[in-house]
Amino acid sequence: MFSWFRGFVVSWLCGAAIVASAQDAPSPRVTRLAVFMAEDRRAPDARDLATIRSGTRSADPETAAIAVRALGRLERPALVPDILPSLKHAMPEVRAEAANALGQALMGDRAIADRRSPDRQIPPATIDSVLNALIARLNVDSEASVRGAITETLGRVPATIDQIQRVDNVLVTAAAHEGSIDGRLGIAAGFEALVRLHRRQQPPSDGAIAILRSMVATTPPNGRLPPDPSRDVRVRRLALEALVAAEGVDRATLDHAAADPDPQVRRLAMRAAANNAFSPEVLSKGLTDSAAMVRIDALRAMRARGGDAACPAAVMATGDSDTPVVLVALDQLAVCGESPDAVAVLEHVVDDLSDAGKPRSWHRAAHALVALAGAAPARGSAVLGQFTSSRVWQLRLYAARAAATLKDRAALEKLADDDDDNVSEAAIEGLEKIAAHDADAVYIRQLTRKGHQVLRAAAAALAGSPNGHDAVPALKAAYQRLAAEGHDNSHDARAAIEQTLGMKSDSSLTAVRLQSDRSKSDSRQMEITADEVRRLAAARARVTIRHVGVFDLVLFTMEAPATVLRFARLAESGYYNGLTFHRVVPNFVIQGGSPGANEYIGDAMFMRDELGRWPHVRGAAGISTRGRDTGDAQIFIDLVDNPRLNHDYTVFAQVFNGIEVVDQILEGDIIERIEILAQ
Repeated sequence: MFSWFRGFVVSWLCGAAIVASAQDAPSPRVTRLAVFMAEDRRAPDARDLATIRSGTRSADPETAAIAVRALGRLERPALVPDILPSLKHAMPEVRAEAANALGQALMGDRAIADRRSPDRQIPPATIDSVLNALIARLNVDSEASVRGAITETLGRVPATIDQIQRVDNVLVTAAAHEGSIDGRLGIAAGFEALVRLHRRQQPPSDGAIAILRSMVATTPPNGRLPPDPSRDVRVRRLALEALVAAEGVDRATLDHAAADPDPQVRRLAMRAAANNAFSPEVLSKGLTDSAAMVRIDALRAMRARGGDAACPAAVMATGDSDTPVVLVALDQLAVCGESPDAVAVLEHVVDDLSDAGKPRSWHRAAHALVALAGAAPARGSAVLGQFTSSRVWQLRLYAARAAATLKDRAALEKLADDDDDNVSEAAIEGLEKIAAHDADAVYIRQLTRKGHQVLRAAAAALAGSPNGHDAVPALKAAYQRLAAEGHDNSHDARAAIEQTLGMKSDSSLTAVRLQSDRSKSDSRQMEITADEVRRLAAARARVTIRHVGVFDLVLFTMEAPATVLRFARLAESGYYNGLTFHRVVPNFVIQGGSPGANEYIGDAMFMRDELGRWPHVRGAAGISTRGRDTGDAQIFIDLVDNPRLNHDYTVFAQVFNGIEVVDQILEGDIIERIEILAQ
């Protein structure tokens, strides 16, 4: 476990222990609870705003920090003046929260809509006021943690080219004088966000590229100490992320990164090598790296070098000892139809179904089938039938994907009527591409199903249908059924039906929607109690995965109280027991906790986002959403550092033990149970 993580957890647990023992100091505790609840309601009225504002002036630093954080989470640019005074708070933890809150407040509608849409843009003067305040504080603050929070926020605030250039210059200047790890980490995070969000508007300056290249090295910036492999490990990752996005990796930087002791840095080096003229030897070395994550990105990078290089590498990797590497390799063979070795490997894997019915044994055949459909369509068609009739629904799901590639309409129509909604969804999406409205009768039949994902797919496929006399009544009936159920998480299905029907012109259905929304409006608020906050103040969650192992999460109750309480209540009720991790994306995330084993079905009511400062690092546990405040208790775990998810997805926990178990989770693996271990 990283030293920075240990330090953060220790300081967090100390703060949590203070809250847990606050029974003799009821006033701060009540104030915190009031702030939590006002934030959870999203402060719809002046009373809630007054509660949060008063919290920022509390004599208790923890309460003040929570209140400042809450103001930022409301994502209202108009609240910037309420946050600015806390940049000068006596306590550094409050100042750091204020810096982050300013960045979050400026998200506003930009978090929901196109950030460049003229009617969604925040006035440049408002952003200038934030930049001025942040830069002024940066120049005088003595705490490295605060400077780090400021520079990270600076990277995600600007909007105009002048503002981008100004922040670029500030970060370059700060880097020249910053020697602390916290400070350098904030600068690297600021550069990563600045480049990721704005590189097309304004590429980073030459000075920024030079700073980022220097940050990738393991040698401390003063140059007087020997290289330290453990120093600035996240700084190196973030700097390299920014350089890759900016296409600013030179030969020396690539060589440094490819030899870095940290596997995540080496993984990023493989990404940098993808389009690099001097990279063949780097990729070749990466294919045999000791870390599976490096081998995976080396395989992906080989695609950019063309089939002559990529196909032999993928064939070789199908014999890897790590299953996720094998699955990535099989996927990549889809473009290797001219390679007899590649086709032979795919045929061998597809033909060997002896273990496909056993737990955790269907994945290779499923991935090989889809790849074979692309590489050798005739051979793929010949074996498709044994998959469309499989007793394993995941094999039928992949059969639908293969059938879409093969343009096999008969197979897709059969699979659209499959008993499993996930199989039907995949078949409908394939049919829409190859048959369009010729298959409207198939889509209409599926509108009687319960699965939100299949209703969404069927409604989308019926958009613009010439068969409205049959489609419209079925769509309306499905919509009314969903509205009557009153589940938040049918939102995507309802939105697809609304779009297809053009509901703005249908007053009867609009009335149904408004009535449904009113009936649910009060149900989303999480009841947060002082007793539960105390009970879970230093809690952990133990997750047991059937046939795989156990990993532990430390829960961030003070950072994300509503999320932790919702998660703990569901876990203790047995909600997660028997559910699966239905989505596994190597070198990105695993996602699970859906009763329908898909991203569209979770717990009925949405939960609020609680966006904080904890980054999406490897092992961070977050809440899956499809827009602001749309979490339905599905969880995901970051397999690698994913800075692009920062400030957009709630982090409510961190893997503390058992990350190697997380690495071995495959699509469909079952959550045996989740136990809450509260002190």
